Amino acid sequence: MHDLRRQALESGKTVSRRAKSKNASPASSRPNSAPSSRAASRSRAVSRAGSDDEENGNLSDETSFSTNSIDELLTWEASDPITDAWRADLADRIQELIDRKRSSVQGREKCLAIYVRTLTAQYAEEDIRGKESELVIAFLKSIKAETSERETILAMKALAMTVVTSPSDLIYEAVASPLKRVISDSNSVASKAAAVHCLGTCTFFGGASDDEILDNMAYILEIVASDGGFIEAQDEPAPVVAALEEWGSLSTLIDDLAGESEEAAEYFVDQLSSSDPAVQIAAGENIALLYEKSYRPLAEDDGLADLDENDIISDPDDIPGVPKLVKNYNVYRRTDILKDTLSDLATLNTRRLSKKEQKSLRTSFTDILDSVEYPTHGPRYQNAIDHETGKRYGSRMTVRIHKEGVMRIDKWWKLHRLQALRRVLQSGFVTHYERNPVVFESLPIMITNDRKAARD
Repeated sequence: MHDLRRQALESGKTVSRRAKSKNASPASSRPNSAPSSRAASRSRAVSRAGSDDEENGNLSDETSFSTNSIDELLTWEASDPITDAWRADLADRIQELIDRKRSSVQGREKCLAIYVRTLTAQYAEEDIRGKESELVIAFLKSIKAETSERETILAMKALAMTVVTSPSDLIYEAVASPLKRVISDSNSVASKAAAVHCLGTCTFFGGASDDEILDNMAYILEIVASDGGFIEAQDEPAPVVAALEEWGSLSTLIDDLAGESEEAAEYFVDQLSSSDPAVQIAAGENIALLYEKSYRPLAEDDGLADLDENDIISDPDDIPGVPKLVKNYNVYRRTDILKDTLSDLATLNTRRLSKKEQKSLRTSFTDILDSVEYPTHGPRYQNAIDHETGKRYGSRMTVRIHKEGVMRIDKWWKLHRLQALRRVLQSGFVTHYERNPVVFESLPIMITNDRKAARD
């Protein structure tokens, strides 16, 4: 795996360029003009990257880059088993995609759909090994041509599945510009949103350098700041949601966001006033992540006399070996106002939203508010004491794997990576988590027995 992936997934993560020079005068890369409106404040379009499939109520793994809600992340089973015939069929489809001779739009759509479905359900690294370059070239032809919205989105999903299955240091360089052209110039909002997700996936797994990661975070932040206007999709929620989600995912690769946090937080807080709950939740989850990342372990050489005692957080259970945390930087200049906004969203009662949307909004913002107030608290944190252990329950978000296995998601960075993987892998997440080392190393959490997790 690329050194950047090892660097990010181990102890030494990337440090942002602004953080490296935070003693210098800060320079904003954003335009001087403030955003004039909120994404989705005028529109309630579905915030997913589907097209015809969605309209027909038949959203599939092949065209979706959506996880829909946290609740839907918490329980899923592996995809249905496929017979061994999939290998021969995949080989035929790969050859068909590479040749493209006398192919029709409908034929390419079908071929791409089968390719994506197979790579989703099966870990097929051996089957595509050595063919990645030819496949990427074929996908880019469909992406650049934009002959149909479905073919374009399928090609981007196929590209994302390829880079997750068999990462290459060369993929990002080849695909970044074509994907950005779709984001900027496509007439399809769904294609723009899918391209943002695909760009995020290829940046994460495709060999992007540290500077390229940061450049893309700045690029997609422009989409958020402008409510989509930066890419000619003003007030369209889907591209804004995609940008918020991919910014959050890529930021987990950056250890120190001291120089980026305040500006990003301004835009995320601004999006809390959106009328689209998907925009609000994605913005809120990024805010929670920023607060989580603003604290660091207290070092032995830290001069306690020079630190504000209010900036130091101790482990609530005083577990031996768990270090105290100290605030490294301020995320947002008016945290008091932010807390009021988050509290309002956590108790929102409106006829404008369905009961399901209101429940999702309240649950999400209860967690987000708690993390802003106590940055060491992860998703679904509970202060209640477990009488058996004498410790607080803490973050109780667990993702069920099969019948008895669970993954504990006790940090916001873990939730962001889980959501990013699930957006790409859909129903094939379990298969890839168990067999694909790239996926496991992206989210190295042990799967434990359900009964043991309940006791912990």
